[in-house]
Amino acid sequence: MNDDGKGPGRPARGKRADARRNEGTLLEAAAAVFATSGVEAPVRDIAARAGVGMGTIYRHFPKRADLIIAVYRHQVETCAEAGPELLASSATPYGALARWIDLFVDFLVTKHGLAAALRSDNTAFDALHAYFLDRLLPVCSQLLDAAAEAGEIRCGIEAYELMRGVGNICIGAEEDPRYDPRRVVELLIAGLQRPG
Repeated sequence: MNDDGKGPGRPARGKRADARRNEGTLLEAAAAVFATSGVEAPVRDIAARAGVGMGTIYRHFPKRADLIIAVYRHQVETCAEAGPELLASSATPYGALARWIDLFVDFLVTKHGLAAALRSDNTAFDALHAYFLDRLLPVCSQLLDAAAEAGEIRCGIEAYELMRGVGNICIGAEEDPRYDPRRVVELLIAGLQRPG
């Protein structure tokens, strides 16, 4: 990963809008395939879903690790950018928080197989957890603060604790088709509300 903050998944300065859009489509296709088949899914499946040739994927992402990192970063960015947008467009800050947590759960669920890849010996994955926290903790804090200031939730809820709790609820969901973490997360988020 470069020190300039640009790495796989971050648009380079001057990249044409259509090239960024195509890369975004490719990353979303890869995320969807990873969610159903894991990060070791065949590249041809990702290419088919994105409607591109395999050469296009290899041109953008020469190694599988490059693609995994780009998908992860793209999803983190999508989740981070959604927070302020939801706060501006939702009827209440609590509604924005609940909708953002839904997106966060979607992000966690699409990480199928990514956890194992992140624990691998590949040093390219080392900075991703810090990146995840740096981008998403402030967004979650902003949403929690807005909902608390509006009197909709209890005060003093820490973003890290909430995100860690949601993450723990989502663990193992892919191994048990009877378990729907979204229902449990809904209960958790409902429990944040101020009584009465």
